Amino acid sequence: MGRHFGNLARVRHVITYSISPFEQRAFPNFFSKGIPNVWRRFRASVFKWAPPMTVMYLTYTWGNGVHEQGKRKNIADFEKEVAAEEEE
Repeated sequence: MGRHFGNLARVRHVITYSISPFEQRAFPNFFSKGIPNVWRRFRASVFKWAPPMTVMYLTYTWGNGVHEQGKRKNIADFEKEVAAEEEE
């Protein structure tokens, strides 16, 4: 009734090697090669994402400032009402 899931295709001339997880080192060369590689990759990509992020942050803070200013009342618009209340 067909092939089982693990035997769906027959691959010839392919040799695979594996090592037991118990024989592998978990963090080989982590400090000597890993951290310098992270720093190198960060320096290579920082100029791709930092300028747009800076522009977006400045736009966001500017927009919040304009919004807060728009919520304030202009006292000059209400001077006539304050003067009328003081006369009464």
